[in-house]
Amino acid sequence: MFLKRKRGTAPARRSVTQDWIAPLPREKNLLFDTIVRHWESGYAMMSVALDEAFCLRTRGNLVNARMQVAVAADLLFRLGGDLSSACEVVSNRARFFPRLPVVEPLNTKFFRGETAQSAASWNGLLHHVVFGERSRFFHKLRILRDTFDRLVDEFRHSADDLIEGALVDPGILWNSLDSLHYDFNTCLRESEVVLKSFLHALPNTQIAAFVEAMNNPPAPKRVRLRASPSRASA
Repeated sequence: MFLKRKRGTAPARRSVTQDWIAPLPREKNLLFDTIVRHWESGYAMMSVALDEAFCLRTRGNLVNARMQVAVAADLLFRLGGDLSSACEVVSNRARFFPRLPVVEPLNTKFFRGETAQSAASWNGLLHHVVFGERSRFFHKLRILRDTFDRLVDEFRHSADDLIEGALVDPGILWNSLDSLHYDFNTCLRESEVVLKSFLHALPNTQIAAFVEAMNNPPAPKRVRLRASPSRASA
């Protein structure tokens, strides 16, 4: 005699690791690769500009170093807007799902700066103490979106201070850029994991609507950089 599953019992959801390892169907995999390739391309360009800024500073070419910082800040600003908007799109679409994928909270050990560590700590606290399984998914997306915005804003301000020669130890500002870059990268990787889990849960009938939403996301808040490297000291 075979054991029967109890009526109304939902199948167990896969863990985050299982979702990450499991292959996506062809159409969803193409979509995932397209989105992630766009993010990775933007991040790579930003990283190259920032690395060049650090190299120029090491060689004593401070004017060009600050110019590269301005380039890096602009590229990060654009990418941060894309990622923040993507978090909002995923959250809006996921509200219609009867079952959401499992998420893990951000880990403070994976971050360097106070802003990201504080966000991760808050995410972990609410994940384990307050929220149910469904709310955890939306809370993590909110935390990621807000952290992207905060990291970009802090990077912009540090870049502005270097460019304008603010009365701050330049070494502190350079270290801040390095730390913010590191934490942004961690949030980017977390977003890729959440995106893949989301696509596993996305009904095939909603793929086209999701693509449309990603192609026309909510406009991010725009903040202009103060840019003129001529007066700075480093």
